[in-house]
Amino acid sequence: MPKRSTNMSGLQCLASENIWFDKQRYDEAEKRFYEGVNGPSTQDKEVNAILQDIAKSRQNIQQSLSGSSSQSGDQELVSRMKSLELENQTLHKVVETMRAALQKLETRVAVLEKTPAPAAVPCAKAAPVKQMENGDDDDDDDDIDLFGSDDDDEEAARIKQERVDAYAAKKSKKPALIAKSSILLDVKPWDDETDMAQLEQCVRSVQMDGLLWGASKLVPVGYGIKKLQINCVVEDDKVGTDILEEEITKFEDFVQSVDVAAFNKI
Repeated sequence: MPKRSTNMSGLQCLASENIWFDKQRYDEAEKRFYEGVNGPSTQDKEVNAILQDIAKSRQNIQQSLSGSSSQSGDQELVSRMKSLELENQTLHKVVETMRAALQKLETRVAVLEKTPAPAAVPCAKAAPVKQMENGDDDDDDDDIDLFGSDDDDEEAARIKQERVDAYAAKKSKKPALIAKSSILLDVKPWDDETDMAQLEQCVRSVQMDGLLWGASKLVPVGYGIKKLQINCVVEDDKVGTDILEEEITKFEDFVQSVDVAAFNKI
């Protein structure tokens, strides 16, 4: 009997203990104890290092953001100062220009003040008005000449007309500018049997006022055919290309066509 009661009391004690039911808590406590003695494990060290790197990166990002904002503010301030300096330089240039213009104006005014005034143009003098005395009759008004004589006006008109005539005569003596052009013509014959010397004589026989023939040469065209290339100088107001082509193509026995190869103003 006593032995059985002892076994029963042991079971009751075991049942009252909860160490096996809270095993996870005890394992965690044991782990913390050994970490405190031996330091954290390798995995924990890696995790802590990663967390520290993240914290440092976050801090660097915040510092760079704050630094970039201050840098942008500094750049804006520098650009504004540069713009103000440029504006100041421009204003200095404007002031210097105005000062130079003012000095020139003052010099000119001083010169004008020293220069004697030009002689006044003689004007018609009014006849002196007689002073009317008290008691004079109305007939005395006839002796008063308010406008003077017209002789001076006629003299001024005559001088003006003489100057106009002199200017017109001087202008008429100047030679008028004559517009001229240099024309290079291509005169084509009918075939290779056409007498090119006779063709050139026919072309040069065209004579008119303002036309001057120049050098010529024969230029091969093909298949033994040559064209006459001849130069001439014409006055634009008197001779035109249409008239030349019309006159040259009248020689139908020799000339097939006439073309303008070059046209230059002289």
